[in-house]
Amino acid sequence: MSQSDTLLHLFAGGCGGTVGAIVTCPLEVIKTRLQSSGLTLRQVYIPQVNLNTINGPGVVRPTRVAPGLFQVLKMILEKEGPRSLFRGLGPNLIGVAPSRAIYFAAYSKAKEHCNTVFVPHSNLVHMCSAGFASFITNTLMNPIWLVKTRMQLESRKRSEKVMNAFQCAKHVYRAEGFKGFYRGLTASYAGISETMIHFVTYEAIKKHLEKSRFNSRETDKTASDFLGLMLAAGFSKTCASCAAYPHEVIRTRLREEGTKYKTFLQTARVVAMEEGYSAFYRGLQAQLIRQIPNTAIMMTTYEVIIYVFGHH
Repeated sequence: MSQSDTLLHLFAGGCGGTVGAIVTCPLEVIKTRLQSSGLTLRQVYIPQVNLNTINGPGVVRPTRVAPGLFQVLKMILEKEGPRSLFRGLGPNLIGVAPSRAIYFAAYSKAKEHCNTVFVPHSNLVHMCSAGFASFITNTLMNPIWLVKTRMQLESRKRSEKVMNAFQCAKHVYRAEGFKGFYRGLTASYAGISETMIHFVTYEAIKKHLEKSRFNSRETDKTASDFLGLMLAAGFSKTCASCAAYPHEVIRTRLREEGTKYKTFLQTARVVAMEEGYSAFYRGLQAQLIRQIPNTAIMMTTYEVIIYVFGHH
């Protein structure tokens, strides 16, 4: 891959990530709130039959459940105002362009190398390339994502002043030192599996679409081709998110300020014991609603730029 090709992948990845981040920021905030331990759980009362006697009266057992997506949205709008739905957008925009740029450049470079080692364009090539790109990106970008998560979890009333990204980073450094910026990194590494599933599925569908276009003897891509890529990106991300979602909840808990969560496995045990296994999927609805359009927009923007400026 030439230097100009690498720069093209950097530019295309950065543009795709930025457009997607702006459009879906409110859902990102709601998802993070749903994943956190600070979420106020509602008590619901479930009627049960008293088994102590044959015709015993029914009893009511209180059960704590998490509020839904729209309830969290309503709470944020009422208590904090519409601007809070874009909390953390600053570090997100600062981070998303370089992170997507780094990811796509690393992915393309790794794929080029892996094609010389394994069967070219095979699932193994796509899996290894996605894993390598995720490892590099997560390691470099974790401090920015930690600041973004802290800002999204900060709940203040309308009249209260909230910290900006610089103030938040300063607070993290003073309270936890440099290593505080890398809290949740182990969960991010666990999430590499999600990226692998996503890109293996996406590349398989993309290969099938390109084969169909080749068989129909069409040389230039049309709007329907990019629509197909958009649907492929959305479908592949949905499969990956559902399969690997628990790592996101664990990562959010690890990034919370001054909590009892210390390591990946310890956090998983605590969440399972205190809240049940369903807690690992809190915020999944918001994640899917956010990720499907976000990934579709990001991947399609990337493919369009590569096609227009790369002429392939």
